[in-house]
Amino acid sequence: MYYAALSKKQAGYIRQLAQKKYRLHENAFVLEGKKNITSLLFSAYKIQFIVSTASFFLENEQIFNKLANAVPLFETTPKILSSLGSFVHNHDALAVANMPSETTPVLPSSGIVLALEDIRDPGNLGTILRIADWYGLSTILCSHTTVELYNPKVLHASMGSFVRVQVHYVDLPLYLTQVHVPIVGATLDGTDVHRFAFPPSGILVIGNESKGIQSAIQQTLTATVSIPGSGNTDSLNAAVATAVLCDNWKRRLQQP
Repeated sequence: MYYAALSKKQAGYIRQLAQKKYRLHENAFVLEGKKNITSLLFSAYKIQFIVSTASFFLENEQIFNKLANAVPLFETTPKILSSLGSFVHNHDALAVANMPSETTPVLPSSGIVLALEDIRDPGNLGTILRIADWYGLSTILCSHTTVELYNPKVLHASMGSFVRVQVHYVDLPLYLTQVHVPIVGATLDGTDVHRFAFPPSGILVIGNESKGIQSAIQQTLTATVSIPGSGNTDSLNAAVATAVLCDNWKRRLQQP
Protein backbone atom coordinates (compact mmCIF):
# COMPACT_ATOMS: atom_id res chain seq x y z
CA MET A 1 0.00 0.00 0.00
CA TYR A 2 1.46 3.34 -1.08
CA TYR A 3 0.34 6.76 0.07
CA ALA A 4 1.85 10.19 -0.57
CA ALA A 5 1.73 13.40 1.43
CA LEU A 6 -1.29 15.64 0.85
CA SER A 7 -0.36 18.83 -0.99
CA LYS A 8 -1.60 22.35 -0.21
CA LYS A 9 -3.31 22.45 -3.61
CA GLN A 10 -5.25 19.28 -2.85
CA ALA A 11 -6.20 20.61 0.59
CA GLY A 12 -7.51 23.79 -1.02
CA TYR A 13 -9.55 21.77 -3.50
CA ILE A 14 -11.15 19.79 -0.68
CA ARG A 15 -12.04 22.94 1.25
CA GLN A 16 -13.68 24.46 -1.83
CA LEU A 17 -16.01 21.45 -2.09
CA ALA A 18 -17.63 22.51 1.19
CA GLN A 19 -19.61 24.97 -0.95
CA LYS A 20 -22.43 23.75 -3.17
CA LYS A 21 -21.41 25.92 -6.15
CA TYR A 22 -17.97 24.29 -6.24
CA ARG A 23 -19.41 20.80 -5.81
CA LEU A 24 -21.61 21.41 -8.84
CA HIS A 25 -18.78 22.98 -10.81
CA GLU A 26 -16.35 20.13 -10.08
CA ASN A 27 -19.07 17.46 -10.10
CA ALA A 28 -17.50 16.13 -6.91
CA PHE A 29 -18.21 15.87 -3.19
CA VAL A 30 -16.43 15.18 0.10
CA LEU A 31 -17.29 12.27 2.37
CA GLU A 32 -16.07 11.84 5.94
CA GLY A 33 -15.99 9.06 8.51
CA LYS A 34 -14.99 5.39 8.46
CA LYS A 35 -18.51 3.93 8.02
CA ASN A 36 -19.39 6.25 5.14
CA ILE A 37 -16.09 5.69 3.35
CA THR A 38 -16.23 1.92 3.82
CA SER A 39 -19.66 1.98 2.12
CA LEU A 40 -18.26 4.19 -0.63
CA LEU A 41 -15.36 1.80 -1.31
CA PHE A 42 -17.75 -1.03 -2.10
CA SER A 43 -20.13 1.02 -4.24
CA ALA A 44 -20.27 2.09 -7.89
CA TYR A 45 -19.09 5.63 -7.05
CA LYS A 46 -15.86 6.76 -8.69
CA ILE A 47 -13.44 7.86 -5.95
CA GLN A 48 -10.90 10.53 -6.87
CA PHE A 49 -8.72 10.01 -3.79
CA ILE A 50 -8.74 9.27 -0.05
CA VAL A 51 -7.03 11.27 2.67
CA SER A 52 -6.22 9.96 6.12
CA THR A 53 -3.59 9.63 8.81
CA ALA A 54 -0.85 7.03 8.38
CA SER A 55 -2.15 5.15 11.44
CA PHE A 56 -5.65 4.83 9.94
CA PHE A 57 -4.25 3.46 6.69
CA LEU A 58 -2.23 0.88 8.62
CA GLU A 59 -5.17 -0.10 10.86
CA ASN A 60 -7.29 -0.74 7.76
CA GLU A 61 -4.55 -2.12 5.55
CA GLN A 62 -6.62 -5.11 4.39
CA ILE A 63 -9.38 -2.85 3.05
CA PHE A 64 -7.02 -0.51 1.24
CA ASN A 65 -4.90 -3.33 -0.20
CA LYS A 66 -8.03 -4.59 -1.96
CA LEU A 67 -8.10 -1.37 -3.93
CA ALA A 68 -4.95 -2.56 -5.73
CA ASN A 69 -3.71 1.03 -6.14
CA ALA A 70 -6.88 1.95 -8.06
CA VAL A 71 -7.54 4.89 -5.71
CA PRO A 72 -4.77 7.38 -4.81
CA LEU A 73 -4.13 7.59 -1.05
CA PHE A 74 -2.81 10.70 0.68
CA GLU A 75 -1.57 11.01 4.25
CA THR A 76 -1.88 14.01 6.54
CA THR A 77 -2.02 14.89 10.23
CA PRO A 78 -5.17 14.58 12.40
CA LYS A 79 -5.22 18.37 12.81
CA ILE A 80 -5.20 19.07 9.08
CA LEU A 81 -7.65 16.23 8.41
CA SER A 82 -10.17 17.79 10.82
CA SER A 83 -9.72 21.20 9.17
CA LEU A 84 -10.58 19.86 5.71
CA GLY A 85 -14.16 18.80 6.32
CA SER A 86 -17.20 19.48 8.44
CA PHE A 87 -16.30 17.17 11.34
CA VAL A 88 -14.86 18.95 14.38
CA HIS A 89 -12.68 15.91 15.03
CA ASN A 90 -11.99 13.51 12.19
CA HIS A 91 -9.37 10.91 13.05
CA ASP A 92 -10.54 8.43 10.43
CA ALA A 93 -10.56 9.44 6.81
CA LEU A 94 -11.95 11.68 4.11
CA ALA A 95 -12.71 10.86 0.48
CA VAL A 96 -13.39 12.93 -2.61
CA ALA A 97 -15.67 11.22 -5.12
CA ASN A 98 -17.44 12.08 -8.36
CA MET A 99 -21.16 12.68 -8.49
CA PRO A 100 -22.77 10.11 -10.80
CA SER A 101 -24.54 11.29 -13.93
CA GLU A 102 -28.21 12.18 -13.60
CA THR A 103 -30.49 9.37 -14.74
CA THR A 104 -34.21 9.14 -15.43
CA PRO A 105 -36.05 7.55 -12.49
CA VAL A 106 -37.21 4.01 -13.08
CA LEU A 107 -39.89 3.02 -10.59
CA PRO A 108 -39.62 -0.52 -9.22
CA SER A 109 -42.40 -2.90 -10.26
CA SER A 110 -43.38 -3.44 -6.62
CA GLY A 111 -42.80 -1.90 -3.22
CA ILE A 112 -42.71 1.66 -1.90
CA VAL A 113 -41.15 4.71 -3.51
CA LEU A 114 -40.65 7.82 -1.39
CA ALA A 115 -41.38 11.28 -2.78
CA LEU A 116 -40.01 14.17 -0.73
CA GLU A 117 -41.35 17.66 -1.23
CA ASP A 118 -39.39 20.63 0.08
CA ILE A 119 -37.46 18.76 2.79
CA ARG A 120 -34.99 21.48 3.75
CA ASP A 121 -33.19 20.04 6.79
CA PRO A 122 -30.03 18.06 5.84
CA GLY A 123 -30.30 15.83 8.90
CA ASN A 124 -33.85 14.88 7.94
CA LEU A 125 -32.89 13.90 4.40
CA GLY A 126 -29.91 11.88 5.61
CA THR A 127 -32.05 10.09 8.18
CA ILE A 128 -34.76 9.39 5.59
CA LEU A 129 -32.08 7.78 3.42
CA ARG A 130 -31.20 5.47 6.33
CA ILE A 131 -34.89 4.68 6.86
CA ALA A 132 -35.35 3.87 3.17
CA ASP A 133 -32.27 1.64 3.26
CA TRP A 134 -33.53 -0.12 6.41
CA TYR A 135 -36.90 -0.92 4.86
CA GLY A 136 -35.44 -1.95 1.52
CA LEU A 137 -36.66 1.03 -0.49
CA SER A 138 -34.51 1.54 -3.56
CA THR A 139 -35.80 4.87 -4.94
CA ILE A 140 -36.45 8.36 -3.58
CA LEU A 141 -37.90 11.19 -5.67
CA CYS A 142 -37.05 14.71 -4.47
CA SER A 143 -38.47 18.07 -5.41
CA HIS A 144 -35.95 20.63 -6.62
CA THR A 145 -36.47 22.54 -3.36
CA THR A 146 -35.36 19.57 -1.26
CA VAL A 147 -31.87 19.89 0.22
CA GLU A 148 -28.98 18.67 -1.95
CA LEU A 149 -27.99 15.02 -1.55
CA TYR A 150 -24.27 15.82 -1.39
CA ASN A 151 -24.57 18.36 1.38
CA PRO A 152 -22.02 17.11 3.99
CA LYS A 153 -24.66 16.97 6.73
CA VAL A 154 -26.94 14.84 4.54
CA LEU A 155 -24.13 12.40 3.78
CA HIS A 156 -23.08 12.17 7.42
CA ALA A 157 -26.64 11.52 8.62
CA SER A 158 -27.13 8.85 5.95
CA MET A 159 -24.34 6.71 7.47
CA GLY A 160 -23.49 5.25 4.06
CA SER A 161 -27.07 4.55 2.97
CA PHE A 162 -26.81 7.08 0.13
CA VAL A 163 -24.79 4.55 -1.91
CA ARG A 164 -27.64 2.01 -1.81
CA VAL A 165 -30.67 4.25 -2.39
CA GLN A 166 -31.20 5.99 -5.73
CA VAL A 167 -32.11 9.67 -5.28
CA HIS A 168 -33.60 11.62 -8.19
CA TYR A 169 -34.42 15.34 -8.28
CA VAL A 170 -37.46 15.96 -10.46
CA ASP A 171 -40.26 18.43 -11.12
CA LEU A 172 -42.32 16.55 -8.56
CA PRO A 173 -45.84 17.84 -9.37
CA LEU A 174 -45.31 17.14 -13.08
CA TYR A 175 -43.70 13.76 -12.47
CA LEU A 176 -46.55 12.58 -10.27
CA THR A 177 -49.12 13.45 -12.95
CA GLN A 178 -47.34 11.08 -15.33
CA VAL A 179 -47.17 7.91 -13.24
CA HIS A 180 -49.89 5.28 -13.03
CA VAL A 181 -49.50 3.95 -9.49
CA PRO A 182 -51.23 4.79 -6.19
CA ILE A 183 -49.90 8.02 -4.67
CA VAL A 184 -50.38 8.27 -0.91
CA GLY A 185 -49.81 11.61 0.81
CA ALA A 186 -48.94 12.03 4.49
CA THR A 187 -51.32 14.70 5.83
CA LEU A 188 -52.78 15.77 9.16
CA ASP A 189 -56.35 14.97 8.09
CA GLY A 190 -55.79 11.67 6.25
CA THR A 191 -57.07 8.23 7.20
CA ASP A 192 -55.63 6.89 10.45
CA VAL A 193 -52.51 4.88 9.57
CA HIS A 194 -53.75 2.01 11.76
CA ARG A 195 -56.91 1.70 9.65
CA PHE A 196 -55.52 2.68 6.25
CA ALA A 197 -55.65 0.05 3.50
CA PHE A 198 -52.18 0.36 1.99
CA PRO A 199 -51.90 -0.66 -1.68
CA PRO A 200 -49.46 -3.44 -2.68
CA SER A 201 -47.15 -0.79 -4.11
CA GLY A 202 -47.07 2.93 -4.72
CA ILE A 203 -45.55 6.29 -3.90
CA LEU A 204 -45.51 7.79 -0.42
CA VAL A 205 -45.34 11.60 -0.43
CA ILE A 206 -43.78 13.36 2.55
CA GLY A 207 -44.20 17.13 2.59
CA ASN A 208 -42.55 20.08 4.28
CA GLU A 209 -42.93 19.92 8.10
CA SER A 210 -44.44 23.38 8.47
CA LYS A 211 -46.24 23.82 5.14
CA GLY A 212 -47.35 20.29 4.37
CA ILE A 213 -47.87 19.09 0.80
CA GLN A 214 -48.37 21.85 -1.77
CA SER A 215 -51.70 22.01 -3.62
CA ALA A 216 -50.25 21.02 -7.02
CA ILE A 217 -49.08 17.72 -5.51
CA GLN A 218 -52.25 17.24 -3.45
CA GLN A 219 -54.16 17.09 -6.73
CA THR A 220 -52.14 14.03 -7.78
CA LEU A 221 -52.84 12.06 -4.59
CA THR A 222 -55.04 8.97 -4.76
CA ALA A 223 -55.28 8.73 -0.95
CA THR A 224 -54.08 10.44 2.23
CA VAL A 225 -52.88 8.92 5.50
CA SER A 226 -52.19 10.42 8.91
CA ILE A 227 -50.45 9.39 12.13
CA PRO A 228 -52.70 9.92 15.15
CA GLY A 229 -51.17 11.51 18.22
CA SER A 230 -52.30 12.07 21.80
CA GLY A 231 -49.85 14.79 22.82
CA ASN A 232 -49.75 18.54 22.35
CA THR A 233 -47.25 18.97 19.51
CA ASP A 234 -48.78 19.98 16.19
CA SER A 235 -46.64 17.84 13.90
CA LEU A 236 -44.06 15.06 13.70
CA ASN A 237 -40.51 15.38 12.41
CA ALA A 238 -40.49 14.44 8.70
CA ALA A 239 -38.01 11.61 9.17
CA VAL A 240 -39.94 10.18 12.14
CA ALA A 241 -43.18 10.32 10.16
CA THR A 242 -41.47 8.56 7.25
CA ALA A 243 -40.31 5.75 9.53
CA VAL A 244 -43.77 5.27 11.08
CA LEU A 245 -45.51 5.18 7.70
CA CYS A 246 -42.94 2.89 6.05
CA ASP A 247 -43.13 0.49 8.98
CA ASN A 248 -46.93 0.34 8.83
CA TRP A 249 -46.97 -0.03 5.05
CA LYS A 250 -44.37 -2.82 5.10
CA ARG A 251 -46.08 -4.61 7.98
CA ARG A 252 -49.47 -4.55 6.25
CA LEU A 253 -47.95 -5.99 3.07
CA GLN A 254 -46.43 -8.87 5.03
CA GLN A 255 -49.73 -9.85 6.65
CA PRO A 256 -51.49 -12.87 5.10
